[in-house]
Amino acid sequence: MAAISLRKVEETAPALVSLYKSAGASLTRHGLDGLRAAVYLVVDHSGSMRPYYRDGTVQALADRVLGLAAHLDDDGSVPVVFFSTDVDAVTEISLADHRGRIERIVSGLGHMGRTSYHLAMDAVIDHYLDSGATDPAFVVFQTDGGPSSRPAAERYVCKAARLPLFWQFIGFGDPASRQFDFLRRLDELRVPAKRVVDNAGFFPAGVDPRQLSDAELYDRLMHEFPKWLVAARAQGIVRPS
Repeated sequence: MAAISLRKVEETAPALVSLYKSAGASLTRHGLDGLRAAVYLVVDHSGSMRPYYRDGTVQALADRVLGLAAHLDDDGSVPVVFFSTDVDAVTEISLADHRGRIERIVSGLGHMGRTSYHLAMDAVIDHYLDSGATDPAFVVFQTDGGPSSRPAAERYVCKAARLPLFWQFIGFGDPASRQFDFLRRLDELRVPAKRVVDNAGFFPAGVDPRQLSDAELYDRLMHEFPKWLVAARAQGIVRPS
C-alpha cells in the first residue's frame, strides 16, 4: 500500500496523478510495493544548469520525484538541497505547493557557482540524521557535470556506505560527455575494498531529460535500489522489513 493514497494525491496535487501511477507501477515491477523510505532531491545549481532551470526541466524532475515520494513517505514533501560551490539552500517541495516551486526557490539563491558534491552530500546526511528517521533514504542526486573535488566526493560516498542512504545520481547533458566519467567510476567502486556495500548508482538522462518517459525514468531510478536494500539489510545497515 502506498504511503499516500491516490485520493489524497488527486485532492492535493491533481497534476501529479499520472506520475504517481507510473511511480507505483515501477515500484511494483521492482518488488518494492509497500516499502517505506525517506526521499531526498539534490539539485545542481551551477552556472551551466541555467538552461535546465529556464525551460522547466528541473521542475519536471522535482514533480517526478514527488510522485515517487508519495508512495514511499507519508509526509507529502521532499527535502531539496541546491548546491554549487557551497550549499545554496536546504528547503522542500510538497504536493500541495509544487507548481512553480523550483522557480520560486531559485529566484532567491543568487550566484550559480561550481559543483561541490561532497557539501551537498553532507547536507543530506545531516538532515537525515537530525530527522531521527528509521526508514532508509533514497537520494536523487542530479548534476550536469563532475565534482569540483573528486577525492572528497568519493570519500563521502564511501563513508556514507555505512548509513542507510542510497545515492542515485542522474546526469543531465550529453551521455557521452567525459563530465560523467567520474560518476561512472563511482558507480563501480569496489565492495568491500572501498565501501561496505554498493550504495550509489548512475544513469545519464540525456540532453533533454524530459524526453524520458515517466515509466523509463522511474525504472532507471529503481534499477539498483532494490539490490542495495538487500545488501544493506544483510550488513545490518537497514533494519529488516
